[in-house]
Amino acid sequence: MAEFDTFALCRPARKVRYHQFGEGEYARSEEVIQQLLSEAGSSTVPQGQVSVAPQGAEVAADWANVRSPESYVGYEHTETFASPGGAVLARNRVYAIPAQLRLNEWALAGDWAVQSEAVVLSKAEGRVAYRFHARDLNLVMGPAARGTPVKFRVLIDGQPPASAHGVDVNEQGYGTVAEPRMYQLIRQPSPIVDREFEIEFLGSDVQVFDFTFG
Repeated sequence: MAEFDTFALCRPARKVRYHQFGEGEYARSEEVIQQLLSEAGSSTVPQGQVSVAPQGAEVAADWANVRSPESYVGYEHTETFASPGGAVLARNRVYAIPAQLRLNEWALAGDWAVQSEAVVLSKAEGRVAYRFHARDLNLVMGPAARGTPVKFRVLIDGQPPASAHGVDVNEQGYGTVAEPRMYQLIRQPSPIVDREFEIEFLGSDVQVFDFTFG
């Protein structure tokens, strides 16, 4: 994915000995951890490599095919919002998706409030669309009220994702947003080309924060 995690190992003097951005390099990370534990005097350091089989969003990003940047949708950071008339800040408005989106543009349909850090759906059947180029599309989102999950469906180029579905949806594109976190919605097979993603929420009171790609 395009969202970065930072892994760092330090001596007591806080000198960084190793770092890893994002997923991947699991074997090398394991080797460095074992080395530093041994240097620190540990007598219980495992020998050899621990088998790692990453799944879902843990799989390293396909950087050669990522042409879409991480995209925040709150008004403080968004740059490529394409719904006609633009965003009305911090109050509800009915939005529409234009007939065509250019690469890395996104848009809303339905009754939404565009807040500083997120967009918040006020009525059921609201949609978010994004034209992207990457193997994976992930979306950071959550229910607006704790304990009130909302079902959704995703489409890619107007069709159910089938073999291009991510770990948080099925082949027909159905899933549930139950807690605030990153949801992997699309993992498309090769060839990787420009695609139009759309998610429709079948209930209301959902917060959407951030698209990431990998």
